[in-house]
Amino acid sequence: MTEPTEPSAPKDTGKGLTKGPDMGKGPGTPTGPASRDRVPPAAIRAIPVRHYGRWASAAVVLGLLAALLYAFAGAKINWGVVGDYLSDGTVVRGAWETLKLTVLAMVIGVVLGMLLAVMRLSKNPVLSAVAWGYIWFFRGTPVLVQLFLWFNLALVFTYLDLGPIYKDEMNDVITPFVAALLGLALNEAAYMAEISRAGIQSVDQGQTEAAHALGMSSAKTTRRIVLPQAMRVIIPPTGNEFINMLKTSSLAYAIGFNELFKASVDIGARNLASVEMLMVVTIWYLVLTTVFSIGQFYLERHFARGSDRELPPTPIQRIKAQLTSFRTPSKVGGTTV
Repeated sequence: MTEPTEPSAPKDTGKGLTKGPDMGKGPGTPTGPASRDRVPPAAIRAIPVRHYGRWASAAVVLGLLAALLYAFAGAKINWGVVGDYLSDGTVVRGAWETLKLTVLAMVIGVVLGMLLAVMRLSKNPVLSAVAWGYIWFFRGTPVLVQLFLWFNLALVFTYLDLGPIYKDEMNDVITPFVAALLGLALNEAAYMAEISRAGIQSVDQGQTEAAHALGMSSAKTTRRIVLPQAMRVIIPPTGNEFINMLKTSSLAYAIGFNELFKASVDIGARNLASVEMLMVVTIWYLVLTTVFSIGQFYLERHFARGSDRELPPTPIQRIKAQLTSFRTPSKVGGTTV
């Protein structure tokens, strides 16, 4: 009776292991002619998931939008008048005054708001209390009330006396434009102070400690370390505040400043086309806010370069992505994509 033989083991010849007769062949490895006639597996066909709910909701929204447009198209609005007055000289000058007031008010509001934010975070109790009181007052009273307060400042101060530099009656100094600028800018500064404070506090405290360890002063640390990093948080709400300021400037109509809304309303009172002139104002505001919204997007994208691994796609890139998503499936390397 013979003993069962063991499988041959690899032989060591001094130059490494030598494979045995069965090494390199797994238990399921086919051998012989059948392996040469094996049929390759079929190509994988990837079928995209159908989102029928999206198409249904899109159809409902488009239907409601079409009904709304149809209602406005059939309304008793003389659209020819709207087209004629879109480029009217008075309306264009009003739009320019609105834009000028918005930009100047935002510049003053941003600069003063940053100063108030630093004061609010200061360890000096007087500076911190003054900043808190300013924010409390201007955020607690309506913008329209503030505009009337500044417009009637002559009831408090009869003259503006700056010594040898300037002296005049307050009624001549506080014009509708100056009153609107002061009211909007000082009110905006209160909101920008809170936005700036949130941005400054979003920066890790270790950044400030490291800067102080290197011998940098508090002012230099704020200017060169903290603020550049805080801008990523400050920019988005600041852009929203600018667009909101563009629309809030229409309140200057109440104190007689000839901005876009007042110019259009005055024309509507003369030609009895009030609704048509309101449509003109609406179109102008939509155009202005659209332009500045695009600028805000690219500004936010610029400041996000240091924090985001991948920048958000631009509107053109999004449109291209949507268009390419409807392409006919094509085969790449035997796989349908």
